[in-house]
Amino acid sequence: MPIDLQRAAYSVLLPAFSGLELTDAMRRYLERGGVSILLGETRDEYLARNMSFERRRSETHAHFSHIAEQAAALTGVPVLVAVDQELGGIQRLHRLVPGMPSAAALKELTGEEIEARSYEMASAARVMGVNLFLAPIVDVVNGANPWLHNRNLGSDPDEVSRIACAFIRGVQRAGVIATAKHFPGHHQTEHDPAVNEATVPGSLTDLEDGLQVFRQVIATGVQAIMPGPAVFPALDEQQSASTSQKVIGLLRDELGFDGLIISDDLDAVSILRGNSLAETAVASLRAGAHLLLVSSEAGLAELAAAIVEAVEQGRLAQDALLRAAQKVRDLAQTSRAQVDSGLYVSYPISGGHLTRRVVR
Repeated sequence: MPIDLQRAAYSVLLPAFSGLELTDAMRRYLERGGVSILLGETRDEYLARNMSFERRRSETHAHFSHIAEQAAALTGVPVLVAVDQELGGIQRLHRLVPGMPSAAALKELTGEEIEARSYEMASAARVMGVNLFLAPIVDVVNGANPWLHNRNLGSDPDEVSRIACAFIRGVQRAGVIATAKHFPGHHQTEHDPAVNEATVPGSLTDLEDGLQVFRQVIATGVQAIMPGPAVFPALDEQQSASTSQKVIGLLRDELGFDGLIISDDLDAVSILRGNSLAETAVASLRAGAHLLLVSSEAGLAELAAAIVEAVEQGRLAQDALLRAAQKVRDLAQTSRAQVDSGLYVSYPISGGHLTRRVVR
């Protein structure tokens, strides 16, 4: 059954919050049409690339399972439950899932070994209700880039592709959606896009290593891709990748990606560029994004109302909003169907962890 504009506007929001409790605002968001949540980290944890001692001490599998179940109960439909679970970077699930090797150690493993380790880790996450990883980072970094320091897989596009594709295969075989980020590849940028306007210099030729990796992960079948927060003058001198019709058009039309497109954090200074969050959200949808990453404290009702108003005023095509909302809901439904199919079973392992194996 078609959804109305208001529910569609909520459906395209991905609100992030650092705890494992649904606030009243988050409950209203889910009741009004939202179908995605990001179980994020604090700013300090993000900068440290590590979860706090208190979080690691106190969080359990049951906390994650409970919030996923609560979200699904409030919506009545399948929900996308996302986390940052990067290779060599932020690992939101910390000790609750089998760990992955460091970026350096990954280079010593075969593709089959990386896939097996990724599958084991994602299977444990899936049992807890997590079905979307905002990972892997596939930017080929060959210059200064403080934003992706200790989060990237290196400067060799072939090696980045090899590791990322193995990770994607393992994660998605476990029933978790992988998100390759940050299109079209931030090979260098001098500033942190969260707090400064960032630019990725160079010509189209300079972007080719990054684009090569994205072609490979698309061929592997990655289900989601996140455009980045910086401006790429070689493609668009004005808009960040997450709000640029030219950048997202390159991803969709030239690289042939037809999966879910998730914006980077829309409240990042480099994406906002002096505009309001509502204007930026509409710009990202107009550019071709399907799901908008925002803070849960950003005023979700006001954002949804602004998106509906943009449609009513002709600044955003109604079909674009409805298609984006349906894309999000369809992917959540597909993820749920993988579990309902009976291919997955749960069992305890040492230390109280749970994991899940596909019955083939």
